[in-house]
Amino acid sequence: MKNKFAICFNDEISGYIDVVSKLEFLLQDNSLVYSKFNVNNLSSDCDFVFVIGGDGTILKAARYYSSLDVPIFGINIGHLGFLSQASDNNLESAFFKIINNDYKIENRVMLTCGDNIALNDFVIKGSEASRASKFSLQINNKFVCDYFADGLIISTPTGSTAYGMASGGPILSPETDAIEIVPICPHTFSARPIVVPSDSEIKISAKNNQKYCVSADGQIVFESSDNLIIRKSDYCAKLVLLDDNDFFSVLRNKLNWGFSPISEINKGK
Repeated sequence: MKNKFAICFNDEISGYIDVVSKLEFLLQDNSLVYSKFNVNNLSSDCDFVFVIGGDGTILKAARYYSSLDVPIFGINIGHLGFLSQASDNNLESAFFKIINNDYKIENRVMLTCGDNIALNDFVIKGSEASRASKFSLQINNKFVCDYFADGLIISTPTGSTAYGMASGGPILSPETDAIEIVPICPHTFSARPIVVPSDSEIKISAKNNQKYCVSADGQIVFESSDNLIIRKSDYCAKLVLLDDNDFFSVLRNKLNWGFSPISEINKGK
């Protein structure tokens, strides 16, 4: 059993108070030590974290706790919740699985670019958002191609169900040891997503002193006119998973796989 639990919540998402209260009651009723704090004021004084919010909340917590080797468990009160394992409806059953050690920890690949780290992706766009830009791609110091596009997405398998999927990239199973590169609205039909081994070094070179706007997980944004080097991070996000919530069941539930559009329409009548 863990020594010190923590409740991390996002107070910008409605419904967080009820979930925090339920979790506090369960922790107190089982005589467990815990602390609680806002996602904007994270604390290192814990060894297991319940994260209450949407995927954005979990991403922020995952980046912080990856270097501390602390596992996190997502409780969704947001929208899709790809990274969550529980919701308000099944919180109690999930809680007892956790305190009885009936779970597994999955180490998720993360990426680094300079001093920044990402669990989902790095998205690179031109500093002029209304115009397409040039991107020169190298992998392991070998020239691949020049893109003329709205941007490039350098994504982990975890991030493949986010911006990468929306931009036409493949969905990668989380345990896949790979990185995907997805062009955003390229100005040629021959440009396609690329999947490379996770130990690859990806370099995006600026053309003619052009500035790039880079975002990590859509949350940390910075500008650069230098070459961008993106690699696999030395740290992993430690996501707590329940046995009955495998990756493919999450895809079926979140993306409505296996249902025709007509059946979904009729179900709502």
